[in-house]
Amino acid sequence: MTMPMMRPPRKNPVLRTRQMNLPPGARGRVALGLTAAAAEGRFELQTCEDCGTVQYPPREVCHKCLSAALRWRAQSGEGELLGSTTLHHSNDLFFRERLPWRLGLVHLDAGPTLMVHLHGEVGEAPTRVRVGARLDRAGQAVLIGFPNEGSAHMADDKMLREMTSDPKFRKALVTDGKTETGQAIVRALVKAGADIVWVGHAEPWKKMGDGLDDISALPQVTLVPLDLTNGRQVTELAGSIGGKVDIVINNAEVHRTFGIGARRGTDVAKAEMDINYFGLLRLAQEFGPALKGRSADGATGATAWVNLLSIYALSNFPPHGTFSASKAAAHSLAQCLRAEMRPAGIRVINVFPGPIDDEWNQHTPPPKLAPTALANAIVKALRDGVEDVYPGDVAQEWLERWRDNPKVLERELAAGG
Repeated sequence: MTMPMMRPPRKNPVLRTRQMNLPPGARGRVALGLTAAAAEGRFELQTCEDCGTVQYPPREVCHKCLSAALRWRAQSGEGELLGSTTLHHSNDLFFRERLPWRLGLVHLDAGPTLMVHLHGEVGEAPTRVRVGARLDRAGQAVLIGFPNEGSAHMADDKMLREMTSDPKFRKALVTDGKTETGQAIVRALVKAGADIVWVGHAEPWKKMGDGLDDISALPQVTLVPLDLTNGRQVTELAGSIGGKVDIVINNAEVHRTFGIGARRGTDVAKAEMDINYFGLLRLAQEFGPALKGRSADGATGATAWVNLLSIYALSNFPPHGTFSASKAAAHSLAQCLRAEMRPAGIRVINVFPGPIDDEWNQHTPPPKLAPTALANAIVKALRDGVEDVYPGDVAQEWLERWRDNPKVLERELAAGG
């Protein structure tokens, strides 16, 4: 059984801040299919469509019938642990600082035999285990053997915490606390054990709503002025708390309906871009370097950046045309941010919800995503260590149609479907 993680001691300011050493990250192109699935929380292996063989490691052709008709298919991960060992020495800098490290050999029910990292609650061989795929600090997929029945504190396992961004005992910044979505995110972080949650609010001269008053009464919450259109304010806040933040959650957005011809001028589109795109850019320029500098700073070092995007970023939804365009631009920028953060081991998580049950979607028919469900999906993504999240029925259906044929989806949306 995993012992619950104790609150880490305060850092000694005299000691140097450790720099992140990444685990080995070299992978062949064919193996990136495993990483792509792990980025969305799935464990997939190559399956031959001709003979049905499930194979590992990934190859260009089936090792049994030499067919090139290979597809990545989801696996249950059920199997038996054949043997295990514990490393007490490593020549790799990443593992050297994290020893001891447990490894095991697992024979899957689906056929292949895998070398995996072992969760501390997995017993000695032979025993049943469940294999899952996670992203390591280098952003590459690794395989982990889990017990079939874990304890309440299994997320506190030292090895597993290296693969995730659990908010427990960490300090987070939520950029907009005035919306119902932002308030739900704050409550979810507090419930998950976050140590401090800084909550941004623009236009502090306006009367605060009941929701913001409620979350400001929580002992973990501190309100901070933050308007992402104000570059100086973003810089000042980064100078004040940037060296303490472990998780940035950017949920600030401007959402307006209509497309191109239904509105005169460009003022609304500029406002959307100023928050949804340029706001992310300002935030990344100021807080990004601080996060990268603290990514190896002990058990609660800086670990993740979360962007609240939209499923409309994948394919434009004409009734929300300019908003969709701003989110598509933010999606592209977030991919750049992910590439720049990866060498420091900071995980960039993009969240693509469908219509949220908020003021901007009042006339959108159900199903709509409740803010609480969205907040829980963000916390789960942090705990599971994934990169892309599509919460809600609409987002899942939209994603499936987009992957099947983006051009067909574009035509359907243009026709109002």
